[in-house]
Amino acid sequence: MSRTYGNFIDGEWTDSHSGATFEVTNPAAAGEVVSVHPASSQEDVEAALDAAVAAQDEWASTPGPSRGAVLREAGNNLEARKDEATEVLVREEGKTRSEAGGEVQRAIDIFHYYGAKARDVGGTVKSASAPGKDLYTKHEPLGTVALITPWNYPIAIPVWKLAPALAAGNTAVLKPASEAPGVVSVVLECLDDAGLPAGVANVVTGSGSEVGGPLIESERIDGVSFTGSTAVGTMVAETAAVDLKRVQCEMGGKNPTVVMPSADIEDAAETVGVGAFGTTGQSCTATSRAIVHEDVYDEFVAAVSDYAESLVVGDGLDDPDMGPHVSEDELSSTLEYIDIGSAEGATLEAGGGRLSGDDYDDGHFVEPTVFSGVENDARIAQEEIFGPVLAVVKADSFEDALALANDVDYGLSASIVTQDLSEGKRFVNEVEAGVAKLNEKTTGLELHVPFGGYKDSSTNTYREQGDAGLDFFSSVKTIYENY
Repeated sequence: MSRTYGNFIDGEWTDSHSGATFEVTNPAAAGEVVSVHPASSQEDVEAALDAAVAAQDEWASTPGPSRGAVLREAGNNLEARKDEATEVLVREEGKTRSEAGGEVQRAIDIFHYYGAKARDVGGTVKSASAPGKDLYTKHEPLGTVALITPWNYPIAIPVWKLAPALAAGNTAVLKPASEAPGVVSVVLECLDDAGLPAGVANVVTGSGSEVGGPLIESERIDGVSFTGSTAVGTMVAETAAVDLKRVQCEMGGKNPTVVMPSADIEDAAETVGVGAFGTTGQSCTATSRAIVHEDVYDEFVAAVSDYAESLVVGDGLDDPDMGPHVSEDELSSTLEYIDIGSAEGATLEAGGGRLSGDDYDDGHFVEPTVFSGVENDARIAQEEIFGPVLAVVKADSFEDALALANDVDYGLSASIVTQDLSEGKRFVNEVEAGVAKLNEKTTGLELHVPFGGYKDSSTNTYREQGDAGLDFFSSVKTIYENY
């Protein structure tokens, strides 16, 4: 059974200006239409901007605790609808039920976190250099912001952008990815039911060219927050910079886990396997490279291959170990990279094929895949695949492993598995990544600390989440008062 959604503009659910729509199908059963959404155009973007700009002054003047109360209540509303939101996410994006439920819970927690943090929005007082003078700062909202979000975390990422934007007093126009926009509509229903004033948050669905481009280019937008590919993010940043808009873009990753001889190899294989094959490898922080010391290389390859082959792949609603790719295009891209890996001379140790048979023929299913004998300059070791493909690279020392980890254009997340504290401390200090972990998978983030990458993984401007999320969506005014 499919559901028809609308755009959310000025507190109302509306069709696109043209009446055009697009369908979203179930990744586990591609013939099943699960939702229908407006295929919007620039007219719809302008209507959303009209609403957001008109609502901005009143929302900015609303006290922080009052803004926070709306966010907190939205979190409560989403918590009451967690099962519904989880099923929408699974049916549109393909995650397993456990993964989707965890993502919805993260969105709930983010609303509650920024609901409380809204009380802290204000400024700081500093000592002046002369008597009869007060010197302090005041945090003010940017104004109206554009939020452009990806399909792979279709509720967590929109909420971790939207909640701090609203907490800081901004109004927003959100463009979710067309592959899985339905769960964002649930979020807006929760905000609406929490008493969010009309126009403060707006959602417009449609293509990047028809919605995203006009939104970023608009002179009425004061800030842009984007998550997606490096190629698109670079264009977003360049476009936003023309008008000197504040911009943050979090983009791709090619994330390594280093495995040293002191590690428990079975534990290391599970750590890497969960990072590589969880969420079908469709995470910017997914473990796509295992850089393994030569002393334990063969043992690790055997263990991680066994792990991959043990995973149950299936319809996310059945809560298997791994669900399908989100689309046929994403599946085809992963299969192409598997062919590239074999052509480059790597050894296929596990997986490598599209799954077929009664339970698989109608979906976008692929086997968890492990390659050994991968050179670090190979394409499967350098390019983001965004699928469950692990390249295992051999290192002859800690120094070699660290150099291999850094020898890539990306720098999002990286980890090491070792019982040698000196190795661990050196790694987290010297690895070129915005997130560095010791004895932990590369995926998984705490919501109250900054998140972002180095090098081609980020515009390296502002971080997301925690206090950093509020920093991006706030301008700082310094005030001198003499009396």
